[in-house]
Amino acid sequence: MALVPVQKRRRSDIEGLHQEMDDLFRTFLGSWGPPLFEHRVWPAIDIEEDENAITVMAEVPGCKADDIEIAIHGNTLSISGEKKHAEEKKEKGYCHLERSYGSFRRDLNIPADIDPEKVEANCTNGVLSITLPKAEKAKAIKVKVKS
Repeated sequence: MALVPVQKRRRSDIEGLHQEMDDLFRTFLGSWGPPLFEHRVWPAIDIEEDENAITVMAEVPGCKADDIEIAIHGNTLSISGEKKHAEEKKEKGYCHLERSYGSFRRDLNIPADIDPEKVEANCTNGVLSITLPKAEKAKAIKVKVKS
């Protein structure tokens, strides 16, 4: 029995073509929105910064505080968790049960040095609020101009 060399197609060529096709569809269909072309990053996040702290607010409907993990690695804030939602309606003659499950993760670059010992997080009514106090060395100093 003779061995015949098999020429394999490089995976990177296929991945490159796949990426180009995805980019093409995003370009043409991206502005039409769901349900035709759905591309959303979840959870939606708002970030506010003042002179003392950075506040991150994330929409996490259906998530409990125990389902969410927050980690800080250098200048990266990671928010991850698992959404578990079940809704059951029993009315005259029928029963309707809806469930949705899924995990999520968002990594954010934090623009300033923070004090990791004073970070606070609170989850109320489906909104996660994380307060990241700035470290003393990251706070801006005001300099008075002399005339």
